[in-house]
Amino acid sequence: MTSNGSNTKSAMPGNGAIVTLREITRETVRTITDLEVSDRQKHFVTSNAVSIAQAYFDRERAWFRAIYADEIPIGFLMLDDDPVKEEYFLWRFMIDARFQGRGFGKRALELLIEHVKTRPGAKCLLTSCVPGKDSPCQFYEKMGFIFTRDLEEDSELLMCLDFRSQC
Repeated sequence: MTSNGSNTKSAMPGNGAIVTLREITRETVRTITDLEVSDRQKHFVTSNAVSIAQAYFDRERAWFRAIYADEIPIGFLMLDDDPVKEEYFLWRFMIDARFQGRGFGKRALELLIEHVKTRPGAKCLLTSCVPGKDSPCQFYEKMGFIFTRDLEEDSELLMCLDFRSQC
């Protein structure tokens, strides 16, 4: 049981569930760190526990939220939010394996995009991904991101969702 009384191991939100982004609290952090992608996806994303720890050490720029479908926690996202440079980078994004393929990730990313558009000077949202089987690259492409260049240090591909028409 989670602190809000829901049992996320057996609870399953309906396809019409309302997706929201919520602050992670002392009461919900354990539930969020327990969420996981499938084994075949684990090498594409860092655990939520590590991501939350990183966010607390980079509070100036890390904006992070739990993703809920109705009252059920289903995922996590983190934004590198730099209003001084007017740069916004989707740093982490995951939907628990049990909740993938139901449109929740798409809706969560749409909510993040709406948030980024309210940030000072926001012209685009950047992210990166490692290509390969089960990679999130295709998902981002379907959401309108385009490949821009390679990031040398991690062999990741940089992607951009342009709010104007070019990054």
